[in-house]
Amino acid sequence: METRAILATVLAVAIFVLYQAFLAPPMEPQRAEKPQEQAPAGAPAGTPAPPPTQSAKPAAAPVQAPPPAVAPQTQRPPQRTAKVETQLFRAELSSEAGKVQEWVLHYRGEKALAVVGELGLRGLTLGRPDRPAVPIAFRLEPEGVKISGEQKSSVLMTGDDGSGIRVSQTATFSGNDYILDLTIRLENTQTAPQNVIVKIPLVTPVKLPTETSPTAPVQWPTEAVWQLEGNAHRQYDLTALTNQRIDGEWIGIGNIYYLSALVPKTKGMKLMLGAPADGRAEVGLEQAIALGPGQSWEGKVQFYAGPKEYDRLKAHGLAGAIDFGGFPLPRAWGGLPMEWLGIPVLLVMHFFYRYVGNYGVAIILLTVITKVLFYPLTVKSMSSMKKMQAIQPQVNALRAKHKNDPQRAQREMMDLYKKEGVNPVGGCLPMLVQVPIFYALYIALSVSVELQNAPFVCFGRIFGVDLWICDLASYDPTYVLPVIMGVTMFIQQKMTPVTGDPRQAKMMLMMPFIFTFMFFNLPSGLVLYWSVSNLLQIGQQYLMNRSTPARTPRREAKDAARA
Repeated sequence: METRAILATVLAVAIFVLYQAFLAPPMEPQRAEKPQEQAPAGAPAGTPAPPPTQSAKPAAAPVQAPPPAVAPQTQRPPQRTAKVETQLFRAELSSEAGKVQEWVLHYRGEKALAVVGELGLRGLTLGRPDRPAVPIAFRLEPEGVKISGEQKSSVLMTGDDGSGIRVSQTATFSGNDYILDLTIRLENTQTAPQNVIVKIPLVTPVKLPTETSPTAPVQWPTEAVWQLEGNAHRQYDLTALTNQRIDGEWIGIGNIYYLSALVPKTKGMKLMLGAPADGRAEVGLEQAIALGPGQSWEGKVQFYAGPKEYDRLKAHGLAGAIDFGGFPLPRAWGGLPMEWLGIPVLLVMHFFYRYVGNYGVAIILLTVITKVLFYPLTVKSMSSMKKMQAIQPQVNALRAKHKNDPQRAQREMMDLYKKEGVNPVGGCLPMLVQVPIFYALYIALSVSVELQNAPFVCFGRIFGVDLWICDLASYDPTYVLPVIMGVTMFIQQKMTPVTGDPRQAKMMLMMPFIFTFMFFNLPSGLVLYWSVSNLLQIGQQYLMNRSTPARTPRREAKDAARA
């Protein structure tokens, strides 16, 4: 029975790992409630009524006046760009709407978060209730910025929409952060009121392209993510996005390691989700504004495009972008938020890294801390297993004696357990308590962008193959570490007391081979944690076997006679 409990625990851990990797269902996007206000005439479905602002009249009471005289359409100037270089990334802004044409991170190599026409910030567009949005043609100044340290520098963009709205946008970059602060100002130069719709969209392909940037590997998004009332919502299937306008804190696109997000800093901005078109999905920010004659409006937006480092994201209110998952409990019970356990794991690992400078060593120290914390539970589990092993001959005798009456055999075994002071599940429960912790460790190491391209023991490359572990976020190309994990797991199984049917014990010995093949393509950081955990468990098992030998029934009788 004890062996079956251990087998169930091991299988549970395997199921949780496979569930997270392959079977975790994507969260359905939360649908926005229908607005109570009447949308402007001719506005697309889901467009909210223009909210009142300090300098703009409420859209609910528009001024009755003849339509504004349309300013003569000026010839669009040729596209120009402004190049920005910081110690963390390089970027390129276009005079067409101020869109981001290039955004390449200098982060453990170079990673691109923008591809012209396919991926990235599309810039500023202005629309009308009866006309689609059009990009603004800007004049840029200056056309080159280089920032270092904690400096900040800005690119000024000025233009108009050809219908009497003067537009200016200031893009401010920081030398020590992956942030772009946008300040947008609109001014109605006409003598009649105008209703405009400001949009700042992010665009991404709905399917992962095979093409990559010629300068850096592209980090193609695999999800849309947004936050409402402090809770993050995700849509992994980008083809399932629908047109929605939502009141929320931020919205973005990204993958397991990188994020591009827009954070509204002005009241009244809506999160915008768009249905895919032409193979691309669009999310972003939108606001409807009513401008009276000579009135102006100013809005602020923050754009983040960088790695999902927990401390950095938390500083900008974007920590919910990291998907720690949830413990797969039954639907009626809800889910256990893994960030409660995963975040402390990340913080401890980062703490060790600051002192040792190697994430592989930090993982080893984290494993040691985990084993120390659970040592009392391990002792209790092993003690219970040894007691079960001591009375196993009597259990087998009862089974053989009452093989035709399983219920009576079960009753007499329970009487035996009670008489000997043995808890049949005593060895299982301490292990089950640790399962959420192990699962949290698995999740935390899986989503840690700091492990990407982080070496442990790296001797370089030979014939294009890393020797040995040069990227803790990738699998071991030599497969040495998974084999070590399998061998240590086999030794641990052999040292574990056998408390059940010998045939079940033989089946348990197959688990190391199964786990070895499962771990071949898992990140090296996870395999390193599991291998070190097995080694420490072997050491604990050896010490406990020497200090507390199994108590046989004969030894128990002798001790009772002496008493």
